[in-house]
Amino acid sequence: MSADPARVALDAELLAWMREEPWRDDEERFERLALALFAFQLAHCEPYARFCAGRGATPDRVASWREIPAVPTGAFKEMALRSFPAARERHVFRTSGTSAGRRGELHLDTLALYEASLLPTFRHFVLPELAPGERARIRVLAPAPAEAPDSSLSHLFGCAVDALGDSGSGFDVRGGALQLDALLPRLERAAAESVPMTICGTAFAFVHLLDALSALGAKLVLAPGSHVMETGGFKGRSRELPRAALYAAIEEGLGIPPERVVNQYGMTELATSFYDSVLAEPDRPRRKLGPPWARVRVIDPETGADAAPGTAGVISIVDLANTGSVLALETADLGRTVEDGFEVIGREPGAESRGCSIAADEMLAP
Repeated sequence: MSADPARVALDAELLAWMREEPWRDDEERFERLALALFAFQLAHCEPYARFCAGRGATPDRVASWREIPAVPTGAFKEMALRSFPAARERHVFRTSGTSAGRRGELHLDTLALYEASLLPTFRHFVLPELAPGERARIRVLAPAPAEAPDSSLSHLFGCAVDALGDSGSGFDVRGGALQLDALLPRLERAAAESVPMTICGTAFAFVHLLDALSALGAKLVLAPGSHVMETGGFKGRSRELPRAALYAAIEEGLGIPPERVVNQYGMTELATSFYDSVLAEPDRPRRKLGPPWARVRVIDPETGADAAPGTAGVISIVDLANTGSVLALETADLGRTVEDGFEVIGREPGAESRGCSIAADEMLAP
């Protein structure tokens, strides 16, 4: 079964944009592609078409990307939001969760745009100091893609290690356990040889690493140029750790100061991630930024309009790399704008269950 010609053309133009060096913002191009992709997805994703119909949103009425209806991320737990025939499916990423609970799913017929989006974004915000042709020493506190094939985060790390990592790069979680006996000598050797390290993982993977170092009475001072990329929440099974406390512990245990720690904001339902700006723009305020083919709105939940600058609202994202799914998503996260970016300030209580229930009812209706 061949791909739809309109989709092929959209993917080709987006891939060309993602491969430009350096990338550049282009509001006219974003607007044109967003509206074309919205029209395509409306015609090829029946649940999304029903969702938009309930809001009177049709291609002739939607004049801006800001008017494209955003699907609550919780709806991905209720149905397959595909903009392609099911027979073309090639990969599924799933949100974390237990076997008893529903997991959100992102269905893909190609990984080309997904990977074309993640690699330049990771390099731009996590490895901005990497020279052309140079490779970084990347250690990952997460399972490898082969061990967690439905994890979008493991896939991201796998792509980064393959494309940007040197021969000393790799993964340090196997069978759900941190391989400290192997990781600690690697970190000590890199410090002794003045090799900068990029250590990536979830926030609580770092908690486990730092707890283990503390139990051993070990402290490391990694080489200048080293940094951390952490992601996920700061609430684990056993305790909650504020971000400032985690960053202080990272500085204490690994010798990496807070201004060298980048938080990633991403989700399974999106192809594109956002990152703290501290390495890419060290002289400006910390805020989340993304590539030019994605946009973020912070929305006043009372009015549906953009929240006033600095005022809390619901984070909504339009991601052009989501060509095979739906491009506009409403998260269950609260944020506020910071200059040309945003920051995440917490979760909206009950937002996901409420939004998911309403959206699912509309999408599943005959």
